[in-house]
Amino acid sequence: MVPIKAIDCQRMRSNFSSHAVDYDIYASVQKRVVDLLCGRIPGFTSEPGMLLDVGTGTGALAAAVSCAETKHQLVVMDIAHGMTQEAASRLPDVFACDADARTLPFATDTFVGVVSSSVYQWVDCLPAAFAEVARVLRPGGLFAMALFGEQTLFELRASHRQAVAANSGQRSSHVQSFPTLVEVSSALAAAGLCCRDLFSRMEVVYHVDVPDLLRQLKGIGASNATVDRPRGLASRRVMHTMMNIYEENYRCAMGLPASYEVIVALAEKTSTP
Repeated sequence: MVPIKAIDCQRMRSNFSSHAVDYDIYASVQKRVVDLLCGRIPGFTSEPGMLLDVGTGTGALAAAVSCAETKHQLVVMDIAHGMTQEAASRLPDVFACDADARTLPFATDTFVGVVSSSVYQWVDCLPAAFAEVARVLRPGGLFAMALFGEQTLFELRASHRQAVAANSGQRSSHVQSFPTLVEVSSALAAAGLCCRDLFSRMEVVYHVDVPDLLRQLKGIGASNATVDRPRGLASRRVMHTMMNIYEENYRCAMGLPASYEVIVALAEKTSTP
């Protein structure tokens, strides 16, 4: 089991908010995740009502859902104000607010559906966060969610660990730890949500080199936001060693791979928790 790490929400908010304007330039994997999630959603419900997009980012998932579900009013929210602003400007007919996925600022039994893409890997207590989703969903409502799982960026993580060991360092990895499929399943069950579908698949993006990968991660604001993250930059020696290890171990004919485990879940609120 991946150990739960406390997230520095203020740092995470700042990271993403400051990169909101350029986010879509770098968010190639996140766009794939939106497409994957939308392809699995069977349609929320014939019942009229409101839909909530948790952690809307620049509104890509909300835009896709609003096109398919025109009979529903859409509410978008993000912890980063810059992201909320981008989504609101892209989707002028939605209600938009700044809010934290851990404590949803909505009344119980408000929404007929909740969606979220590439968000909950940043939440340090999934059972509590999913319980909030269950609370705001009406009975029979659907939760459609995709997040990044434990195998995400395993090449970068392994290369950094080896580089630290090779240089006799004691620094922690700069790479975020993400939840396992079992942890996601258990968190949904603990929240009183009944899974209709739960699976994971790997998405791979090929880069020119390691700096290209790091620029993409920085461009979307995906910096390590754990409370016990290493302070300051890694030493030049560790970074140089890490890049060499990454190149030697993983380069292929298509370039330098960066793998992302995408976990997709569709779950229903069968009763009031």
